[in-house]
Amino acid sequence: MITLYGSARSSAGRCLWTLEETGAPYTLKDVDMRNKEHKSPEFLKINPNGKVPVIVDGDVTLFESMAINFYLADAYKKELLGSTTAERGLVHQWSFWASAELQDPIIQVFIQKVFMPDDKRDNNVIEENLNKLPALLTVLNDSLNGKIYLAGNQFTLADLNTATVVSICPMIGEDLSKYPNIKGWMSAMSDRPAFQRYMNLRK
Repeated sequence: MITLYGSARSSAGRCLWTLEETGAPYTLKDVDMRNKEHKSPEFLKINPNGKVPVIVDGDVTLFESMAINFYLADAYKKELLGSTTAERGLVHQWSFWASAELQDPIIQVFIQKVFMPDDKRDNNVIEENLNKLPALLTVLNDSLNGKIYLAGNQFTLADLNTATVVSICPMIGEDLSKYPNIKGWMSAMSDRPAFQRYMNLRK
């Protein structure tokens, strides 16, 4: 039985969605961040970084959500990795792009708008990072032109890993209606039963 440590509202959410896509049985163990449970000696034995998510699957212990997702796909549903060498390359490309390029400016704005009180909010950080998003989102929007999925003709981790980052955009006030291909693609993602089961865990 897989144990996933983390909350559906944290970066563990993308791992929950992946678990739901694979159908593998798992247990979700919430980690009380407010009471510093992630810094406890017991938790640090699992992840010395003191962060979530972490999975324990038998003798395997892994941290970093993207690494966890690739492991889960490889172990429990290989079609999520793509069916050809080219598709597998695209799955890696979009997953790394989403985490290395798109996620940082979105999270920078999210931190300022959601976690910072008004008197400590840095509007320069917000403006600087919001200004990075149109070019990035245009890359994704153009790549989805005439396509249903990012890698080949089936749903893969390319879609899942990228969609979990894009899904934060409405929370920071970024209007996705300017990007019709992204909007249609995100709508298709939200129709997936596994995504809906994952979203129910966020309630």
